Amino acid sequence: MLRKEIYNETLKYFLSPLEPLLSDPDVSEIMINGHDVVYFEKAGKLSLSDLGFPDQQFLMAAANNIAEYVNREIGEDKHSMDARLPDGSRVHIIVPPSSRKGICISIRKFRRASFDLQTLVQWNSITEEVAEFLGLSVMAHRNTVISGGTGSGKTSLLNALSSAIPETERIIVIEDSSELQLQQPHAVYLEAQPGFQGREAVTIRDLFVDSLRMRPDRIVVGEVRRGEALDLIQSMISGHEGALTTVHANTPIDSAIRLETLCMLSEVSLPVHVARVQVASAIQLVIQIARLGDGSRRVMTISECLGLNREQDYVFEDIYRFRGKGKDSEGRIQGQLEWTGYRPQFADQMFQIGLDSEMNLTRHIFQPPDSAAPDHSS
Repeated sequence: MLRKEIYNETLKYFLSPLEPLLSDPDVSEIMINGHDVVYFEKAGKLSLSDLGFPDQQFLMAAANNIAEYVNREIGEDKHSMDARLPDGSRVHIIVPPSSRKGICISIRKFRRASFDLQTLVQWNSITEEVAEFLGLSVMAHRNTVISGGTGSGKTSLLNALSSAIPETERIIVIEDSSELQLQQPHAVYLEAQPGFQGREAVTIRDLFVDSLRMRPDRIVVGEVRRGEALDLIQSMISGHEGALTTVHANTPIDSAIRLETLCMLSEVSLPVHVARVQVASAIQLVIQIARLGDGSRRVMTISECLGLNREQDYVFEDIYRFRGKGKDSEGRIQGQLEWTGYRPQFADQMFQIGLDSEMNLTRHIFQPPDSAAPDHSS
């Protein structure tokens, strides 16, 4: 029996108290707050379940089993851990005394179905026109940052966005804990590793340096959290265009400031103004996503970074903006993304590289005002 199969069976036993939630395809997240309190998220709403574990020792055994599966450790010397289950679900564990009321485990369930931009259209997160715009932007190698809060759907959007990467490209995926599942055949997945039993830790930054030596056509970083932001930003401005990543921030400007701050956390001594100039030069599109009051996850803005103004402040221009139209009879928020009328600076490039043949719903956005699209027939 393979190692994965062994742990699949043992974890089925240790997590058996959660079986009704784990087997429910509509449950997206399970939150264990001590052995006898279990919440879950379904259709964007949190609810308290009537499930629980026999005792704290049983739950700790489950935590240790998850740790063993990913060759990590959790306990007195290691208060928290990121991991994954054999099916790809993402797990975060934190134990006492850091967690005052007992062991806390959060499980973000892995979606097995293929996930692309059309899926987001079906979920009313974006429109058909926006899906085409984002797909074209990915094909045009725009450096793109997905910005949003915890649980807003950044990883799902990144998965969907990555589906637009041409299959002819070599993609390097770098994550703290593997979660992304790209559809392209030529994708290499790199996962950070903590120090364990005398083994040296392998950080995202280490993997990023490795990735640059692996002839990538595209680099996808699951989430930028630390000093690796500087490596990512510098790669964006030195020939590795079309990078995709996510960051925790509430607005496009906040996402740029967040990246700037993370750059300062690197081992390289970098003046603040230099970090700001590099971030402003590197990022080209910011997709802002949010979880709304009705539990739905919506893209709120798609913005282009125009660099810095005279005061050295970031300048963004919204290409699309969500326009709310109240609630329906069931309390669901109505509205959709609408074009602001702004023509992005990279519009001309879309015609130069021949992507105008892919424009069905977005030609009015890229085409020069009061002029016909360039003729490539001759």
